[in-house]
Amino acid sequence: MAAFAAFACVGTAHGAAAKKSGPYVDGMSFLPDNPADLRASGLDAFICDVSKGKMDTDAAGNSFYHRTFELCDESIAAAAARIRSDFPGLGVALRGADLAAGRPVAIFQFQGCEPIGTDLSRIAYFREKSLRILQLTHNESNAFATAYTDERSGVGLSPLGIEGVREMNRVGLIPDVSHASEATALETVKLSKTPTILSHGACRALLDHPRAATDRMIRAVAESGGVFGVFMMSFWLTEAPVPTPDHYVAHIRHAVKLAGIDAVGIANDYAMEGLQFDGRPFDNSRDMPGSYHGWWEGNRKRGIPGFGPLPQHAVIPELNTIDRMALIHRALLRGGFKPREADKIMGGNWTRFFKETLR
Repeated sequence: MAAFAAFACVGTAHGAAAKKSGPYVDGMSFLPDNPADLRASGLDAFICDVSKGKMDTDAAGNSFYHRTFELCDESIAAAAARIRSDFPGLGVALRGADLAAGRPVAIFQFQGCEPIGTDLSRIAYFREKSLRILQLTHNESNAFATAYTDERSGVGLSPLGIEGVREMNRVGLIPDVSHASEATALETVKLSKTPTILSHGACRALLDHPRAATDRMIRAVAESGGVFGVFMMSFWLTEAPVPTPDHYVAHIRHAVKLAGIDAVGIANDYAMEGLQFDGRPFDNSRDMPGSYHGWWEGNRKRGIPGFGPLPQHAVIPELNTIDRMALIHRALLRGGFKPREADKIMGGNWTRFFKETLR
């Protein structure tokens, strides 16, 4: 476990230092603007979204974020170059052994197959550029598969998507069914010859929204040998007026009950330092209208299930901080998880998975 030795004691602004007894791994984040944030986070590994897109408008006039081949080709190269120049202590994980190399690592991921287009040779092309995880969809359906926003269609993988998953298996990319419809997720798990992950999501049994994973999805990912990462987006964790770490732990507990202690991990889905707004930490009470409400209302107008009353929050305030991992660790122990169980959730499961799967 040399990879986390440098971070054996993680200081926190919220109390005394928390002593680590295993690796900390984040199932979805981004390269931080400040390189010092990596050490402050206590992370030993993180799935790093290096995709990039632009705002587009569909035929109905709805705005959406669209990743392109050209922008992602630039962004993955830029991420690798920035790690070399600004993060001398950070590696890019290309194979399982890189997680035991004695330094923190980033595992490159794209959130969606739009950069692939209809040219499946781009899957191998991006793998050569260090991509190791490819998400089937983001918030919109694409030529490969149906996203959660179209779940009522009952459609999963397209014929192109079926061939795409096979090509991912052939070249060694990990399929990720975050943001996917239930049909897409279940079909991907059934088709894939390698484990499938759901890198960042929540439990629909606790909050009924199509962006959250059904019990069937969570079990299927676990049975494939993959990991389900529970994320920080609080409006998909609870409808309570004030979100707390206990709401977050409740989703972890439900996932463990379904999938087993070896198949659940932590995810973030925000910047490593926490969600920011206008250069400061996000404030639920003042920042929701200028951030998420417009997007939420747009999805409601489109008739997407789950987008009803406007949400009151996007972050759990106590966890919207650079030292969230130590705080989550503490919350798991306080919530009744045994130390060995908490270690697996905090990073042991992700570490084992990547050691076994990256090639």
